[in-house]
Amino acid sequence: MQNTILCIDDEPLALELRCKLLAKAGYRVLVAASPEEGIGLFGSERVDLVVLDYWMPDLKGIAVAEKLKSMNPAVPIVMLSGFRPIFDEGIGLADLWLLKGESEPEDLLTAVAELLHRAQSR
Repeated sequence: MQNTILCIDDEPLALELRCKLLAKAGYRVLVAASPEEGIGLFGSERVDLVVLDYWMPDLKGIAVAEKLKSMNPAVPIVMLSGFRPIFDEGIGLADLWLLKGESEPEDLLTAVAELLHRAQSR
């Protein structure tokens, strides 16, 4: 069965590039251009992993991660941030943090594969 990844980001170009990368790697990708849309998709679709932007104008990634974890704590979350250091508020909510601009596309693919493997081994 193909794994489903939900990408949530308010930046259209970044979202498009990330989703193309994940789809090319063989994942089924759901796209949400807003936190609210992402939460809705998470509640209505089978999602195996979430790739979530930290900084969005309406609702920060941390608040979205809290909501998603309350809905299904078993689904791993990769949080993307352009900020360093990683904020303490996010420790424990995101399963992995990647810094935008410092990580390569392959880093995201590796993180996704590792977290999915870990989640399926439970």
